[in-house]
Amino acid sequence: MELYKIKEIYYTLQGEGAQTGRPAVFCRFTGCNLWSGREEDRHKAICQFCDTDFWGTDGMNGGRYAATELAAKVASLWPGGGQPYVVCTGGEPLLQLDEPLIEAFHTCGFEVAVETNGTQPAPAGLDWICVSPKAGADIVLTQGHELKLVYPQKGAEPERYQDLAFNHFFLQPMDSPQQAENIEATVAYCLAHPQWRMSLQTHKVLNID
Repeated sequence: MELYKIKEIYYTLQGEGAQTGRPAVFCRFTGCNLWSGREEDRHKAICQFCDTDFWGTDGMNGGRYAATELAAKVASLWPGGGQPYVVCTGGEPLLQLDEPLIEAFHTCGFEVAVETNGTQPAPAGLDWICVSPKAGADIVLTQGHELKLVYPQKGAEPERYQDLAFNHFFLQPMDSPQQAENIEATVAYCLAHPQWRMSLQTHKVLNID
């Protein structure tokens, strides 16, 4: 039986991109192909700016789950009403997320979204695909609903992705000691290139998970 390794599962508001403000259950998978998740390995990570803890299975509701067990756990966190919505994130969720798990989520009534770095192919059945490219990592997932690019990244300039088949294009200022400069640069780029919209990490502004 396939067991999915999960760091944490929690209910919150989506903080970024086109679905900002939407209630969602976040299901964070362990593991990533661009960084081990261990600080001692950050110097050799492809993605140097990751601010997410996806190492291990010790977070809230973390553990190893079969597909039906994981879907039931996610469903138990939905308060009722509305359209149930689960965001599969990581780490890199497409290292584990597959059609049987998507089907299990659908059986529980959920729309299924994924937040991915785009380096892995997507299984069938996903309702929302958000790709966030990283410099130094070639993407194979070149179509979806939303492309959300952390900006600026040398080697991952917006021009590289502007002709891909996405419905929405977002620039999100990199959270770093230069954040004020990054916000200014993002505003300027979006004003000059109106194909792109600005995305802010509103969950950090609101101080929610």
